[in-house]
Amino acid sequence: MPPPKTKSKEYVLRLYVAGTTSKSLRAVANIKEICESSLKNRYDLEVIDIYQQPVLVKGEQIIAAPTLVKKLPPPLRKFIGDMSNTERILVGLDLKNKDPD
Repeated sequence: MPPPKTKSKEYVLRLYVAGTTSKSLRAVANIKEICESSLKNRYDLEVIDIYQQPVLVKGEQIIAAPTLVKKLPPPLRKFIGDMSNTERILVGLDLKNKDPD
């Protein structure tokens, strides 16, 4: 018997980093914390070092690192920086409504 379907969406995320710079390490730690607190058991996060795996960057139009790409659910979204602005990331991932100005 197949497992019961959940109504929660599965998130497919890719984080492109440039080596082990402090900004890259901060981005990895920040996005993992966001995923664990807001997407527990509903996400697939792949961290890609653009120096070690340059072939995986082709076609992705990555212009800066770190860059987080939300592949699924649509729409595709990209975030650049160390992922420290949790509010912006949650709004961009459609996990939180934007506060009215």
